[in-house]
Amino acid sequence: MATVTRENIGLLHDKLTVKITKEDYYPSFEKSIKEYSKKANIPGFRKGMVPTGMVKKMYGASVFYDAVIKEVEKEIQKYLATEKPDFFAQPLPMSSDLRNLDMNNPADYEFPFEIGLKPQIDVDFLKAKLTLHKVKVSDEMINEEIERLQNRHGKMLEPETVTSEDNVLNVNFVEADAEGNPVQGGISKDNSLLVKYFTPAFREQLMGKKEDDSIVLQLNNAFEEKEREWITGDLGLNKDDASAGDKHFKLTITKVGLVEKRELNEEFFKEVFPGKEIKTEEEFRDELKQEIQKHWDAQSRLQFHDQIYHNLLDTPIQFPENFLKRWLQRGGEKEKSSEEVEAEFPSFTNQLKWTLISDKIIKENNLEVTQEELRENMEKEILQYFGQMKMDGDTSWIESYIDRMMKDKKQVDSSYRRLITDKLFTWAEGQVKPEEKEVSAEELTAMQHNHHH
Repeated sequence: MATVTRENIGLLHDKLTVKITKEDYYPSFEKSIKEYSKKANIPGFRKGMVPTGMVKKMYGASVFYDAVIKEVEKEIQKYLATEKPDFFAQPLPMSSDLRNLDMNNPADYEFPFEIGLKPQIDVDFLKAKLTLHKVKVSDEMINEEIERLQNRHGKMLEPETVTSEDNVLNVNFVEADAEGNPVQGGISKDNSLLVKYFTPAFREQLMGKKEDDSIVLQLNNAFEEKEREWITGDLGLNKDDASAGDKHFKLTITKVGLVEKRELNEEFFKEVFPGKEIKTEEEFRDELKQEIQKHWDAQSRLQFHDQIYHNLLDTPIQFPENFLKRWLQRGGEKEKSSEEVEAEFPSFTNQLKWTLISDKIIKENNLEVTQEELRENMEKEILQYFGQMKMDGDTSWIESYIDRMMKDKKQVDSSYRRLITDKLFTWAEGQVKPEEKEVSAEELTAMQHNHHH
C-alpha cells in the first residue's frame, strides 16, 4: 500500500517521500500492456493478435515507467488534497535513481519531493507615517490649460514665412558637418516643432524663413536643456551622452504653420465642455479649475497608494529561499542558469511578497468583485473607447458586446485584478490618517517618476 511521509528539512522547507509497492502500480502496468496488444500494428501480426510478450519487449520499459510515475503523482496529489499544506507552486522532485525501474524485477520504490511552505504574515502598518501630497491649482495652471485648449481647437493656417514664435514648423533633421554637408550614414529624421522650442538667439535666425529653406544648427546652441533632452532622444541619440549635444544638423523646413487661437466665447466653451451651459469666461475658468483639481487629486491618490504599497512591502516575511531558487530555475519551459536566478530573485520575491500580503488583506476583509461590477467596468471602458468617436444612435448592442467580453477569461481576469486592487487600496486608505502637505505639480510628478508601481 502506498504511503506519503513528511519531514522538515529547513526553514519553511519540507520533504515528502512517496513509497509505492509492486501491488500499487503493477496491475496498471499489465492492463496497459494488454491494451497495447489490442491496438498495436506490427508487421506479421493481425491487429489485436500481437503476443503480449512481443508488446512487452517493444514497449514495456516506457509503459512500466509511465505506470510507476502515474501512481506516484496520484499519491502525492491525494496527500496534498487531504492534508492541505499551505505551500508554494508544485512539489519539486528531488534526486532519485530512475534506472532502478526494471519491469523484469518489479519492486517497492521511494520518490522524494520537496515543498516550500508559505509563511505566516502579520500585516500592521497603522502606525506608518504617510503623507498625502496635495497640489493646489494656480491661475498660471489654468492659463496654460486655456492656451493649450485654444491651440488644440484652433484653426491651422499656412503662412508663407516664419513670423512668430508660435509658428509650427515641419522640419527634416539631417546629420551634417559644421558647413552643412551631410554625414555619410548619419541620422535623418522628420519632426514637428514650435519655434518657441528653440533658444531665443536661434529663433531670430528662423524669422523670415519659408518652405524648403535650410539652416545648420548645433543641438547645444539651438535648444535649451529640457527641449534638447527630448530632441536628442527623438533623434535616436543617448540623452546622457554629453557629446551628443555637439552634433551638427542641417535643418530643412518642409512646411510652415500657424495655429489661429480660438476666441473665448460660448461656442468654444461648448466644444470643450459639451452638455454644460457655460456662458462666461469666469464660469469657464471655474470649470477648468475643477477639472484640473480632479486630475491632480487623482495623481495625489496614486502617489499615496505608492506609499501604502511600500509600507506593506516592508512587512517582514521569511521565505524558503533554497526551494524558491530551485523552483525559479526549473519551473519554466527552459531551465535557467544560476546567474539568471540570482539576478531575478529579488524582483521575484518582491512580487511573491506582494501577492501574499494582498491575498491576506483581500481574504481577511472579505473584499470581492461582483459580476455586476465587472460588467459596469467593461461598459465604462466601452463607452470611453467609442465615446471618442462620438457614438450616436442605438446603443443596445453594448449589452451583447459585454456578454462576449465576459466569456473572455483573459479580459475578465484583467478587469478583476484592476478592480480588486483598487478595492484593496481603498480599504488601506481607511486604515491610516496621513498628514496633508501642499506641493507643486512638478514635485508630485517627480515623486511619481521615482516610485511608480
